[in-house]
Amino acid sequence: MQRNIAAVAPGLAEIAAQHEVIFTHGNGPQIGLLAMQAEAYSKVPPYPLDVLGAETEGMIGYLVERELESHLSGRTICSLLTRVVVDPQDPAFDAPDKPIGPVYDRTTARELAARRGWTVAPDGNSYRRVVASPLLQRILEIHAIRLLVEQGVTVVCAGGGGIPIVLADGGTLTGVEAVIDKDWTSALLARELQADVLLSLTDVDAVYRDWGTADQKPIRSADPSALRALEFAPGSMGPKVAAACAFAETAGGFAGIGRIDAASAILQQQAGTIVTREALGITLGA
Repeated sequence: MQRNIAAVAPGLAEIAAQHEVIFTHGNGPQIGLLAMQAEAYSKVPPYPLDVLGAETEGMIGYLVERELESHLSGRTICSLLTRVVVDPQDPAFDAPDKPIGPVYDRTTARELAARRGWTVAPDGNSYRRVVASPLLQRILEIHAIRLLVEQGVTVVCAGGGGIPIVLADGGTLTGVEAVIDKDWTSALLARELQADVLLSLTDVDAVYRDWGTADQKPIRSADPSALRALEFAPGSMGPKVAAACAFAETAGGFAGIGRIDAASAILQQQAGTIVTREALGITLGA
């Protein structure tokens, strides 16, 4: 993880040196590994997912902060634990679909599901644990994030989509066993802060139509309504596309999806998939 962050930090810092940037990040592999480590120590109950989410936010945020500081001399960078409110009656709790942790072969996945009470699902040619991913209602730390940004601080926040909590009777905040989709949290954060651009950076160069088939082609630009008409994998590209469409429809800017090492080119609308109301339908690449 540290090597990966170090490899992409120079490109991200180049953007941050010229623009006001808020960084978010995923935590799927890390929260899954921490959950497995917690279960290995049987003298105490395993930590719940909201606590593990807080741990990964702190851990990954620290590494991102440290690497960015080495490339942004004199810039104040702050990692912030971020809580998000979800509805305890969200139907997602009855249909887990968010993958976390490492991949397994079919036999191992079934054994773990039986022994630990997990829900597992296919992920490409392998299997992963899946958990509930309810829609977020609001970001509790949004005012603190806004204050930091207004003071020129580069903020790292909403890691892994944020720490999921519900409002119990009497207004008490309680953590829940879930993970929040990082793309939806990032999109809401961008709208709340009136950002001009939402970049979803990943390990593929663009969103593809007919992904995984002989007819697959990269989508270079699309208006939200046309892109919504296509189907994408619910646990991976689907949330990125849906969040990008929601941002482009409501914020007035554009959303870009593509490889993290092409972040600058995507920002200039020269790479990746650009989602904007200015596009005419869908434009495909070669």
